[in-house]
Amino acid sequence: MKIIIDYESSWRNSFLDGNNNELLPKKGRSFVGSMTSLRKPENFKKREVTLDTVMGILNRIIGDQRKLYQARKSDNYFYKDIDFNDSNKVTFNDVAIETNEMTYIRNITGSTDQNSFTGAIKTNDAMFSSDYSAEFWGVLALDFGELCDFIVSNNKVTALIDANPVSIITKLELLNKEKPVPNDGLANEALEKLSQTFEGIEYLNKKGEVMPISLYCSSLYLQLERLSNQFNMDSAKTKAGGISGISKRGFTTKDFMNRFTTGEKKKIWGNPYIRKERIKGIGEVISLMTKASGTLEIEVDVDKERAEKIEGMIENAGVSSFYLGKKGLAYVSKIDTCPRRH
Repeated sequence: MKIIIDYESSWRNSFLDGNNNELLPKKGRSFVGSMTSLRKPENFKKREVTLDTVMGILNRIIGDQRKLYQARKSDNYFYKDIDFNDSNKVTFNDVAIETNEMTYIRNITGSTDQNSFTGAIKTNDAMFSSDYSAEFWGVLALDFGELCDFIVSNNKVTALIDANPVSIITKLELLNKEKPVPNDGLANEALEKLSQTFEGIEYLNKKGEVMPISLYCSSLYLQLERLSNQFNMDSAKTKAGGISGISKRGFTTKDFMNRFTTGEKKKIWGNPYIRKERIKGIGEVISLMTKASGTLEIEVDVDKERAEKIEGMIENAGVSSFYLGKKGLAYVSKIDTCPRRH
């Protein structure tokens, strides 16, 4: 028999990890469609019509709403005798026109924005008003050459920067845009000094160049140690002994500002589904959501009696429309109970 499915705007991407053919985890499958997750190529998940898709449809239109893996494991699975590997009893042909669209997707987990914060800013925190504050944050006011000299020579920091949360995070964001520098001369000496002090920290990019932001952030930790000989630095540290929102390699705006604001971290409830990557010899490549519209022809190798039974079950179930894959609108447009032509 042949069953023809017409469909519109079927999404050909997935935003969840895991597998539909596995038991659903207690906390559900994780959302991997956030802007951060999509930086990793494995999280931009493309999908196409497979035998699992087709068997899911065949179950849905006869009224079986169980997950496919649940139906397959049951003793009363209607298609048990034809739904198995290499049976060749169910074949299909997907004729689709695909388009790429910018789609905004909802993230109900409520991830937080890495570069935003909420609430009033507390400028009177001890990190900015203590006797050590000027020398501590002054590290960020040094130019790169002065920073390297500070690391190597243990010079006293006299450079000044406005000691308040907004000024500090603004300066860090500017330093984060500084271009990598060659790993030679004084920069190499500074890197070697930091590597001896903080083992296991990577300061170089893939080209072997020094990342300035990593040296600035590590220098704050270096200054934290050096000033401990003169001042009580407890107010500059978190309970774990670090600097809030700043690691030895970089910083995160939301985590830094979380200590100095009255509100919670700003939540993100959705984002555009887009992946950007740079490919050598091509340049920047932008990947968007793929949507497909077309016809899915399904052929089921059963005798005429069973074909008519399936047709009757479809009519009795009365499923007017359903999803094909993810989203979209699909419906049965034609049923032919003639035996499959070999």
